[in-house]
Amino acid sequence: MEGKVLELATIKDSIGKRSQPVDCSPKYAAETVNFPGCSPSRCGRLISDRVVTPHEARTLRHMASRAFALTGGSGGGASILDLHSGALSKGSAFVNVYRLPEAHDLLSEDDLRLYTGVKRRVAQLVTEHFGLEGGVLHLAKPTFFSRITAAPARTVHDQYWHSHVDKETYPSFHYTSLVYLNDYGSDFTGGRFIYNDKDANRTIEPKAGRVSAFTAGWENPHQVEPVADGVRFALTVAFTCDASQAISDPAHAGAAPSGPSR
Repeated sequence: MEGKVLELATIKDSIGKRSQPVDCSPKYAAETVNFPGCSPSRCGRLISDRVVTPHEARTLRHMASRAFALTGGSGGGASILDLHSGALSKGSAFVNVYRLPEAHDLLSEDDLRLYTGVKRRVAQLVTEHFGLEGGVLHLAKPTFFSRITAAPARTVHDQYWHSHVDKETYPSFHYTSLVYLNDYGSDFTGGRFIYNDKDANRTIEPKAGRVSAFTAGWENPHQVEPVADGVRFALTVAFTCDASQAISDPAHAGAAPSGPSR
């Protein structure tokens, strides 16, 4: 309902695990039942500040920042780095970061171990919370770092603030998670995550190390409010129940994974 705002998580909160169940949309329920062990016991959202440490979040942010510094990122405020396809924002387009000579020493083996380890922990959190069988979740594309500034949008791809449903934007998604890499209120203003429910908008204030996850169907329309000042960093980690849509982790530092860039 327009005008009514409820807080799910603020920057001051220290959350072991907080959840909000919602009824699965019929379309989402009908699809996930086709994947044994991957249907949620109940749809909804969860938040935890115990899966990723603030130090790990800062390390991931620095890793992404080194890549964005190579190209300057998007000219329209919203930049991405996808370590799987190699896609890196440059102006109004993308380049393959693995084809840039200056990116040869961009990632260390320790960087990639942290990156893949964080994703495994997030997958375990999602598996346990939604009552899934072990091993049924597969990493889905796009899984990427985002950097958002207050710069005005230049293309439609920069307009990240519109309400949307992940299943419509990315049909392979079944569960979406976000790992926030810096702090609302001190590193940036604006940029809260917002669930657009019929009775109210429910907000999450990003915090370094905070993990937010949700079922990716029509039960969870959401948006990010425009960043007003500063720079907001996050890592989006998406999961699919469909093994045919799975992607692999980057093989090792400095090696381009298979598949085209986007």
